[in-house]
Amino acid sequence: MSVFEVGLSEAEERLDHYLSALFPEKSRSGLQKLIREGAVLVNDAPAKKTGQALHEGDLVDITFPDPAESIVLPEDIPLSILYEDDALLVVDKPKGMVVHPACGHFSGTLVNAVMYHCKDSLSGINGELRPGIVHRIDKNTTGSLVVCKTDEAHRSLAEQLKEHTIKRRYVGLVTGVVKEDSGVIDLPIGRDRKNRKRMAVCPDGKEAVTEFTVLKRFPRTTYMEFHLRTGRTHQIRVHMAAQGHPLFGDEVYGREEKGLVGQTLHAETLGFLHPVTGAYMEFHAPLPAYFSRLLSNG
Repeated sequence: MSVFEVGLSEAEERLDHYLSALFPEKSRSGLQKLIREGAVLVNDAPAKKTGQALHEGDLVDITFPDPAESIVLPEDIPLSILYEDDALLVVDKPKGMVVHPACGHFSGTLVNAVMYHCKDSLSGINGELRPGIVHRIDKNTTGSLVVCKTDEAHRSLAEQLKEHTIKRRYVGLVTGVVKEDSGVIDLPIGRDRKNRKRMAVCPDGKEAVTEFTVLKRFPRTTYMEFHLRTGRTHQIRVHMAAQGHPLFGDEVYGREEKGLVGQTLHAETLGFLHPVTGAYMEFHAPLPAYFSRLLSNG
């Protein structure tokens, strides 16, 4: 059982929305199912409905069912480990690796690799398909990602994600020459109504805020730094496409580039409070070789 206290900024929020923000890797429908089944208590009483309004100081208890026997098998896949202790693991994810199993990807994922590396020491909050996974980055985005070994670590990191206190710095190469030296993109993001596999800027989407700074301009591209205030799916890719500067090589929101697979985006820096010691820790994943070559060639 996990217990959370509703803060002032979350007052009047729907229960299912509150839980979705707390557990971003879980589906909204799955959380709503738990509410209907009585697995969610508000102030020690079963929640009345999925859209129940919360109030400051409410205590929300959620009990997740015991994970079913995993259908995902451990695989001896090399990991680039930036840090490891008894509570967590920080890895540098390579390009082309899917974070967790999904339709069409039940092997070769980061989960398969960490299951082999960590054995039975992975948090079970996100179920049998996503053990240890508290956040993710896209298949063709590289860089730093934290994996939780215990449920306590998972809850701590999930809360930090919800409160937007985790530092996430990305670097990316975008198409075209960006004129502004820096700025903030504040545009809501939701599912693209014409293509459900894409995200899009839409008025009824969720708040999405990206800070950007130009690091270097080239004749056809711009090397940029991004800081995420929120963590929506494909956030940087969607925001830059909306500015007319999609990520270089992004075949979904821009165009393919010869000799390049997917967007040129790297999660370089990840910083958070350690779930056990409370100390601030920061990790830096080096630029992958292909990215460095692109910068060298201009």
